Amino acid sequence: MNLHLARIFFHVALHRSFSRGAEALSISQPAASKAVRELEQQLDLPLIERGAGQGARARGLQLTESGQALFEHARGIFALERAATDDLRARAELRRGELTLGASTTVAAYWLPSYMARFARLHPAIQLHVVVGNTHSIAQGLADCRMDLALVEGNVDEPNITASYWRDEQLVVIGPEHYPLAARRPLQPALLNDEIWLVREPGSGTREVTQQLLKQNGLEPSHQIEIGSNEGIARAVSGGLGIAMLPWVVVQDLVALGRVQTLELAGAATLRRPLFRLERAERPLSPAAQVFSSLLEKLD
Repeated sequence: MNLHLARIFFHVALHRSFSRGAEALSISQPAASKAVRELEQQLDLPLIERGAGQGARARGLQLTESGQALFEHARGIFALERAATDDLRARAELRRGELTLGASTTVAAYWLPSYMARFARLHPAIQLHVVVGNTHSIAQGLADCRMDLALVEGNVDEPNITASYWRDEQLVVIGPEHYPLAARRPLQPALLNDEIWLVREPGSGTREVTQQLLKQNGLEPSHQIEIGSNEGIARAVSGGLGIAMLPWVVVQDLVALGRVQTLELAGAATLRRPLFRLERAERPLSPAAQVFSSLLEKLD
């Protein structure tokens, strides 16, 4: 069925008048009459009673049984259209909708909450969801359209994803509270090769950058233990299991409490890593994602 013709028929039937129906649609009365005739020809059914006499004309045009049935169906169709339009307009104006963010573990725990709080205050009608995982799993989730926007710690090599620099994050090497080598400042990196290093699992951005920085500073640990979270690594270091390289935001409270201590490496530049914002290359951001993305540039 031609929905354009059905819309004209619906308004003519609603107003029981070709002229008033045409006026509601800002078209001419002849155009409305022609559209109804075309629709009747397409359906091979009469929709309007014609030649019903003076009394019928006084009450306005009358529908046939088929016309009345089509009018009821059209009422539902165009009511649904209005509901869809209203819903989408509300989403465009951030009066309704959802926003799903992906974040690697450190970003989700330490960087993301302040941005989410600001967004929630500005747009309380938008439901926020956060998917947390390592950098690899978050990139895959974004590629599969399971989230709108993502923030991660590691490099991403996905053809359908655009990665842009967001901010830097400071890293530190930490040891347990009574670590004997901590008194040596600066500490020769080679002295740490025989220590137990606690590292994240493959696919983690922290794991990737740790391996790069260790190599750049002449460190080749012979013994590594994998632990699946930065917080778990920090607690394991405080318990004396080994040493680790972790983001400063993760360990600063433990350093302040004296549970772990930072190690100063001789010849090492400031240890930093970039954090990245990820978007799908071929899909524009939703209005909610656009607003959240703009907050990432403003709030620190």
